[in-house]
Amino acid sequence: MPTTAPTAAHAFTDVTASDSTLRRFLHGLPGVDTVGLEARAASLGTRSIKTTAKAYAIDLAISMVDLTTLEGADTPGKVRALGAKAVHPDPTDRTAPTTAAVCVYPDMVAAAKDAVAGSGVLVASVATAFPAGRAALDVKLADVRDAVAAGADEIDMVIDRGAFLAGKYLKVYDEIVAVKEASGAARLKVIFETGELSTYDNIRRASWLGMLAGADFIKTSTGKVAVNATPANTLLMLEAVRDFRAQTGIQVGVKPAGGIRTTKDAVKFLVLVNETAGTDWLDNHWFRFGASSLLNDLLMQRQKLATGRYSGPDYVTVD
Repeated sequence: MPTTAPTAAHAFTDVTASDSTLRRFLHGLPGVDTVGLEARAASLGTRSIKTTAKAYAIDLAISMVDLTTLEGADTPGKVRALGAKAVHPDPTDRTAPTTAAVCVYPDMVAAAKDAVAGSGVLVASVATAFPAGRAALDVKLADVRDAVAAGADEIDMVIDRGAFLAGKYLKVYDEIVAVKEASGAARLKVIFETGELSTYDNIRRASWLGMLAGADFIKTSTGKVAVNATPANTLLMLEAVRDFRAQTGIQVGVKPAGGIRTTKDAVKFLVLVNETAGTDWLDNHWFRFGASSLLNDLLMQRQKLATGRYSGPDYVTVD
């Protein structure tokens, strides 16, 4: 299996030596053909799969879900209920796979860890002043360390979009490196908030910047803005991780988040993974869905395949 390394800087020492060299590299990446990208994403979205393959895809998608609650009204009880659902998504059918992780705020990590203890379900925590990322670096690092100390297995950080859009690429790079170090053994997902980056070229640059700085995953969005994960921006990020591995031997995961609500949506994204990055990414170690409502639809469709009929509205829990 390809490796995840603490940093790819050893392979790009000259690139990350200064702001000017980093800017030259990022702006030297091939420009994105918007029409071609969106056309390919739309074309792949029309692929249909048969019943047996659909059953496999549904279980695979369930196993890739980061079951998420990121609300101001979150309570330990709500997080424990979410953890129970992650461990046994369908209490009436224990053959349903567990989700990959639950994703919560740092102060909810301890409750989440208790809820999923011994199950293999991981706990991810957003950090670095999520979702805006508007805080001093020492505050962001303290946020990360608190989450790790509470037992987080994964850290989902947000980049400083203001610095990125101002062309301060080395500042963003250095911040990701510092967060990676503060994360210790926890895997690091770097969130770009693609809806705020405005252009596909910026998404490609952010993808490479995050990978150069040591991201274990690159993630589309926080789910807190109008435009989140789309087939086109996820396709672009899948191309980036594929090309990065070809150049460095280092494999990086991808996590689309926000707006993926139906089984049909999830299957479209799995097709994108298979056709763009390849089967090495069809595993929850390398691909995740950041979602809250998606799991319910996957469970409803799973039961439909098994029984030939849809369940009533009380078949799955709301949260």
